[in-house]
Amino acid sequence: MILELAEAGGCPRDLVGGKAANLAEMTAAGFPVPEGFCVTTAAYRQVLADGEGELASVPPDDVGKLASRLRAHVLTAPIPEWLETAIVEAYERLSQDGPVAVRSSSTAEDLPDASFAGQYDTFLGVQGAGEVLAAVRRCWASLWSDRAVRYRATHDTDRAPAIAVIVQRLVDAECAGVLYTANPVSGKRSEVIVDAAPGLGEAVVSGAVTPDHYRLGAETLEGPEDGCLTPSRLSALAAVGRKLEKRFGAPQDVEWAFDGEGELWLTQSRHITTLFPVPESEGELRAYWSVNVYQGISRPFTPMGASMIRERQRGMAGYMTALGFSDEITDVDGWLYWDITDGVRSPAKRPKMAAFAESLAAPSGRIVEQLGRDRRFPSVPSGHDAPPKKRRRRWERMVLAWLWPDRARAKVVRDAERRIAAFAGPVEATAEERLSFVESVRRDVCRIEADLPRDATTAGATGGQLAGRLLHGYVDESEVADVFRAVPHNPTTEMDLALWWAATAIRRDDEAFRLLLETASDELAAKQLAGTLPEVIQQGVAAFLTEYGCRATSEIDFGVPRWADDPEPVFAMLSNLLRAEGEEQDAKTRFEHAAAAAEARIVELTRRLPVTELHRAVLARFLLRRSRRLRGLREFPKFCLMRGFAALRTQLLVVGEELVRAERLERAGDVMFLDLAEVREVLGSRDFRATVARRRELWERESRRPRVPSVVLSDGTAPALETDPGGGLIGLAAAAGMATGRARVIHDPDGARIEPGEILVAATTDPGWTPLFLTAAALVTETGGMISHGTTVAREHGIPAVVGVPGATAVIATGQVITVDGSAGTIRFGEEPR
Repeated sequence: MILELAEAGGCPRDLVGGKAANLAEMTAAGFPVPEGFCVTTAAYRQVLADGEGELASVPPDDVGKLASRLRAHVLTAPIPEWLETAIVEAYERLSQDGPVAVRSSSTAEDLPDASFAGQYDTFLGVQGAGEVLAAVRRCWASLWSDRAVRYRATHDTDRAPAIAVIVQRLVDAECAGVLYTANPVSGKRSEVIVDAAPGLGEAVVSGAVTPDHYRLGAETLEGPEDGCLTPSRLSALAAVGRKLEKRFGAPQDVEWAFDGEGELWLTQSRHITTLFPVPESEGELRAYWSVNVYQGISRPFTPMGASMIRERQRGMAGYMTALGFSDEITDVDGWLYWDITDGVRSPAKRPKMAAFAESLAAPSGRIVEQLGRDRRFPSVPSGHDAPPKKRRRRWERMVLAWLWPDRARAKVVRDAERRIAAFAGPVEATAEERLSFVESVRRDVCRIEADLPRDATTAGATGGQLAGRLLHGYVDESEVADVFRAVPHNPTTEMDLALWWAATAIRRDDEAFRLLLETASDELAAKQLAGTLPEVIQQGVAAFLTEYGCRATSEIDFGVPRWADDPEPVFAMLSNLLRAEGEEQDAKTRFEHAAAAAEARIVELTRRLPVTELHRAVLARFLLRRSRRLRGLREFPKFCLMRGFAALRTQLLVVGEELVRAERLERAGDVMFLDLAEVREVLGSRDFRATVARRRELWERESRRPRVPSVVLSDGTAPALETDPGGGLIGLAAAAGMATGRARVIHDPDGARIEPGEILVAATTDPGWTPLFLTAAALVTETGGMISHGTTVAREHGIPAVVGVPGATAVIATGQVITVDGSAGTIRFGEEPR
């Protein structure tokens, strides 16, 4: 029930809480921590008695109502006499009836991803046995304060936590405050930040005073000359901060105090939870580009997904290294990076690297160019590196594709079907045979995009470029882009239309229509898998999943469940589409009108040339029409990759089921938190359950990060571009047109709803988001480029899009009226919806 801090080292967090566990470790390591003792969670549970059992039986939605009852319970329930005596005796030994600090130490506190700073109560200057007992009770009660309950719910931490209480000798502080061993705002690991004020540190932590603010770099010191800290004390703080950082293995947020004798005391140390993970690097400053952002996902990769994406990217290694990217990908807690320092420093490579990055994930390219002007990245000597050689265009094959586009496309499809057929794998086989099959075809699956014939796809892109040159001087580049709306044979657009047709069929059946609108998506998904839905829903969704069940949100991560595994997102999207009424919302009609408008645009643009340039006009018209027939192939290789992923996932999940039966994994999906070599070890009788649990916890923790920087430096900073000084936002003009409407900020498309006319605002998108485009009036994203999947589909749906807008999801609020100009790349605020 009662432990001296010096005795609490090594005790489990669920006994002493996060704060006490850290202080005990600091004490054992010799850091200057004030003496004290811990009233453990066992004491809290003793007093809570029946209240904890009552909590366990209450549904999650009622926890908020229960909190006030639990607060009252711990404030009034009798403390056993023997426990009261033990607390009082420990207090008297500690301070001889002098002042102490009484501080909460919850099991859900000072976590790597959630500090809980200020959520639980602290009482300073507490004196006398009665006051100490009262303060202990109030600390217990703070576990169930409204703010703490909301914080735990937001961070998805334990909904049945416990709390310990620390009683420490009070430091008679002359000056106190907070030390950050890395800059918590910029993320810069080489800077130390100190906030300080005379007196107790609680004034700084609570925000009751404006503290002296110091910033210490490797050779610099910024701060007030007349502040309460001398340079020697700042140096002492920085030195102890580095030692704590080394001890805990991560940058630290430290509370400290200097007493009247000038002695330094530490009263708390915890992880700085806001810093984004970056690769460790020694020596010169290095730059990294996020593979997650490049792939359009804002969550970490699962371990199996990371291993698959590495194999996929090895197929591009020759081209990527020629641009200045590292040949291998670095993994930090599921966040994948290319080292781009080589390209940033090379005047020859930088423009091509920047163009490549900007086309896929703006504003990454502009940041690369910006870093190239940074003196911290000195240029390599001229001629040190040669730029990548241009790929030789096979003009004769492209001409054949332009002449017979349907034949060229059919050839690509036949080749893809032949390859995908080889990925199906055995129907009846042992777990070892299934794993061996996956190992044997893994490379072919991961590199199918590069292995498919490229001539027809290249012809689709090149034809548009050549037509633009022929029309140059008479037509703007953005006008040429209008021609490529609603192109045929794009599997992502076809997927969206297939879902719309399923919704249309359901709408005709009144009973099915009401059922789908009135039933939760997870319940519908369970009924679908059980085969108990009305026929129009059951068959319509089954047909959709047969064709597109291989897809999902963040689908490039092999470890993510596909819609065929869990169709709940499909039902959420159907519900969204069923709420869109009116002819102007009919996706099929809109697509047909957009295709007709594109054909009319071809005629209108080519007629601008004078009669003397008739030959150019005829050739441009030919190229634009044939390019439209081939442009849909741009999304086809990714769709083939997803079909291959789905086939291998099927085999690995069967292996996972076998390992569950052998009691070496908890659930079949745990194989996605291993790589193939580790799955082989599990089949060899090694138990990976503890490893999987740690990795799953890490993945879930990292998945809660609010945003992902596209470019980070090895010192932790994330270079950014300035926003429009005129008050609006500027991004990349990705799909022409203008729309005004109310914004809808969405962080996860699964279960999200877009009302017709609303503007979708997201950090990033991939094909799993595109059904939302059917009802959205426009698209705004923080990343993305002209050839990224989301913007390609936005153009084909005919909605304006501005991408690469830093901080869009934070600056724009749901319900706010905005105007998106997809031709100019701007977003303005405050205009009325049109």
